[in-house]
Amino acid sequence: MSSKTKIVVLKMKEIIYTAIFIGFAILLVTLLLIMFRPRHETTAPGAGSASISDSGSAPASAYVPGIYTASLTVGSQNVNVEVAVDAERINSISFVSLDESVTTMYPLMQPVMDDLASQILSSQSLEDLSYPMETRYTSQAVLGAIETAVEKARVK
Repeated sequence: MSSKTKIVVLKMKEIIYTAIFIGFAILLVTLLLIMFRPRHETTAPGAGSASISDSGSAPASAYVPGIYTASLTVGSQNVNVEVAVDAERINSISFVSLDESVTTMYPLMQPVMDDLASQILSSQSLEDLSYPMETRYTSQAVLGAIETAVEKARVK
């Protein structure tokens, strides 16, 4: 057996470049993990948080008191959704001047609004709302307008 010894010559410049690229790769992976990890933000009570807590009650001054509206386009007409809030809770949700032609063409609008409003007012949350499968598209459209109005009311 003849064994030929192989000698590998590494230049210092190649070693330094390789170490730098490995360092950049590790830094890139670390940054990606930090940026795209799920966040579980918790804030202390009274720290000015604007979100509704899991217990169903809103922290102090979650909203700027007032009446907020959002527009919902139905067919060729706009329907305004009005949300009245005080500093801690949502007080009422309703349609503003719902035109008779809209109620005739879209008879599910008012019942869907009444159902969603009662759920939101009782839970003080826009999460985990239920609606029948038959009215899912109408419910999603109305809920989108309600979410827009409530978002305007939140303390920034």
